[in-house]
Amino acid sequence: MPEAEGVLVRPSAEADRAAIRRIYAHHVLHGLGSFEEEPPDLAEMTGRRAGIVGRGLPYLVAEADGVVLGYAYAAPYRARVAYRFTVEDSVYVAPEATGRGLGRLLLAALVRDCEAWGARQMVAVIGDSGNLGSIRLHARAGFREAGTLRAVGLKFGRWVDTVLMQRPLGPGEATLPEG
Repeated sequence: MPEAEGVLVRPSAEADRAAIRRIYAHHVLHGLGSFEEEPPDLAEMTGRRAGIVGRGLPYLVAEADGVVLGYAYAAPYRARVAYRFTVEDSVYVAPEATGRGLGRLLLAALVRDCEAWGARQMVAVIGDSGNLGSIRLHARAGFREAGTLRAVGLKFGRWVDTVLMQRPLGPGEATLPEG
């Protein structure tokens, strides 16, 4: 797995669940990247992770000095079979670790692992059109803006947009997948 500036990106483990929940809870309570309003409990987060890992999709963490500082995963974009080669990414970094390049490391590893899995498209559904950090992170990783859904969420007493970004993986739409 990639290692840079003392940060190791690796597959998540059961032992990481509490740290993952802590990071996500912060974003639920203080940010617009997630449209959830109450942080899920540990059992719910455990089930979500198991569903992703059970499909063979990547669920990664970034750690430094044994402390999980961020995580990322890819989930199916939609349930219908026609979407089976498209995944949606999620990247979350602990508030005390922003600005260290962890999002970049996590997203790069996620793209690589999804290509190896056989995905052909990755979609980012970014909460809040003002979330310039996430928009820039994805643009630097080769994503292109596909559109903005205006005022589709209501959080913190205001309407919130969703920005859709997309990037091809591997050969993308240039060829049909085997099988």
